[in-house]
Amino acid sequence: MKTLNPSKQLMRVVLLNVVVVSLTSSCSLALAQGGSQTQRAKRPSRTSAVNRNRKIAGILREIDARNIERTTRKLVSFGSRNTLSEQNDPNRGIGAARDWLYGELLKAAEPSGGRMIVEKQTFEQPKAPRVPQPTMLTNIVATLKGTQPESSARMYVVSGHYDSMCTSPIDAKCDSPGANDDASGTAAVLEMARVMAKYEFDATIVFMTVPGEEQGLLGSTYFAEQAKKNSVDIEAMFTNDIIGSSLGGNGVHDARTVRVFSEGVPSNETTAEANTRRSVGGENDSPSRQLARFIKETGETYLPQMKVMMIYRRDRYLRGGDHIPFLERGFPAVRFTEPNEDYRHQHQNVRMENGIQYGDLPQFDDFNYIASVARINAASLAMAALAPARPKNVMILTARLSNDTDLKWDENKETDLAGYEIVWRDTTSPVWTHSKAIGNVTTYSMKGMSKDNFFFGVRSVDKEGNRSPVTYPRPLGRTAPADRAAPGIPNP
Repeated sequence: MKTLNPSKQLMRVVLLNVVVVSLTSSCSLALAQGGSQTQRAKRPSRTSAVNRNRKIAGILREIDARNIERTTRKLVSFGSRNTLSEQNDPNRGIGAARDWLYGELLKAAEPSGGRMIVEKQTFEQPKAPRVPQPTMLTNIVATLKGTQPESSARMYVVSGHYDSMCTSPIDAKCDSPGANDDASGTAAVLEMARVMAKYEFDATIVFMTVPGEEQGLLGSTYFAEQAKKNSVDIEAMFTNDIIGSSLGGNGVHDARTVRVFSEGVPSNETTAEANTRRSVGGENDSPSRQLARFIKETGETYLPQMKVMMIYRRDRYLRGGDHIPFLERGFPAVRFTEPNEDYRHQHQNVRMENGIQYGDLPQFDDFNYIASVARINAASLAMAALAPARPKNVMILTARLSNDTDLKWDENKETDLAGYEIVWRDTTSPVWTHSKAIGNVTTYSMKGMSKDNFFFGVRSVDKEGNRSPVTYPRPLGRTAPADRAAPGIPNP
């Protein structure tokens, strides 16, 4: 190796220092002068200015994998939890599971001071392809009422399904332990209810366990339909289904990732809305996709050791979960699922075959992993229920052709509102990459940033720094036919 003599080494150090000082001075000058919005947009940064809320951190510390294991094993002990199984046996069948869950949620509600109400939502399911005769089904619903008058009608729902199945969905007699599908999701919901009932939130949180998922999403469909008929303001719905194992059938062990499935184009989109979306983009900006981004940002802030893997699909191939009835009725909804599934332990009769154990047994669950997924859920639910509502009627103004982007929205009504943030990203980016606090205003112009080059959104922030999910804007302004400019506006 060639060695420089001392004088040359000194000269090299001096030159390097000159370069560093020059670069630093240039950057300082650019910052002092402000620079353009476009220049700032090119610098990588996270949108998150999320302050770690002590209440949320406390909730996550209290979630206990041992409680989740006890719940899972208790549900497995009922033998079959098939929706068509025994309703009145105290020890076996769907009825025994139903009554035990109801009792446990009543216990969970005791520290709430009357704010959590637990109910059985029972209905008769008519004969259907997987329901040979009319059957009574019961959702167990624990509603933790919000304490802020402006927010208490706003609702966030989290669910797991407590029914299970063997290979045949109508075999009500076989043992169907359902430890992963879906005692894991049910146990997570029960543990969240147990912990969060002691805390106050501005908005309302519903902890729900439902039957009939394996027969065609029956319990969740009934709840969602009743919510739609009664104009319930469900701002978000999470379903936890198959969150039990960190080891997949492909041999991959991953205890640090959870998949969140979210649809892009809304299931209930009208033809007019579809035409607008095609004209301006936004296929990746449905309310459900914003919910997934919110979960990723919030969850990874509070649990940096966990990765929220956003999946841009409504659900897995050939499968469907309890979020789908909510999507079909216009409510934002997502599904949580482990990253690598093992199909030998789903929808299988318990048996040993060629040295391989089949069946959804508790020894294949990772209870610490389920607790981590529950914490991602709880952090996101708590942040959403503490924050102001996401902004409503957000519009991107298109009446003028400009390299600026003009936005407007309705004013929030919460008394603790601090203001709003504009977020933006490149049109090819999966997540929001930049944010700008703009104060308590309902219009804002992003100078020098063309609406053609970026996607924009707006979120609300309260005085404690709690942030809502983002609302993606709709275009407002130009109403003339596409081939003829509106008066005073030239054709592009």
